[in-house]
Amino acid sequence: MKKHRAETEGKEDLAALVSFCVDSEKFKSNYQRNKFYRGLYGWKQKVKKGDKVYVYNRSGILKDMPHIKVDRSVYIVPLELLDRVVGYLDGWEGKIDYDVFKVLVPEDRFKKMNTKESREDWVEVEVK
Repeated sequence: MKKHRAETEGKEDLAALVSFCVDSEKFKSNYQRNKFYRGLYGWKQKVKKGDKVYVYNRSGILKDMPHIKVDRSVYIVPLELLDRVVGYLDGWEGKIDYDVFKVLVPEDRFKKMNTKESREDWVEVEVK
C-alpha cells in the first residue's frame, strides 16, 4: 500500500502558505494592476532597436525565491522569506487581501523547486 506524504515519517520544515485575492476595481487602471503582478511574478521585456530585438527577463519577488505554486494566487514559501512576501503585499494595501497559514513541507521540497520536476509525486490526502 502506498503511503501518503501526510503519513510518512520524514523530516519536515515549517513553511508559509500565502493566499491572496485581487480587487481589480480598486486599482486605478489596468497598468497599476499589471504592475502588481509584474512585481510579484516578474516579466519578459522585449525592446526593438533597429532590426534587432533585445529580450530582458525582469525579476519579481517570487521569481527570486523558492516557492511552490499550489493554485492561482496561492503559494508556499519558506518561512524565512515570508517577511519579504508580506512586505510586498502590504505595499498594495486596500487593493488586495491576503492570508498566511503555517504548513509543513518535506525538508527537501524547496531544494527541488527550481528543477523541472513534475507534480507526479504529489498525492491528495483526504482531510477529515
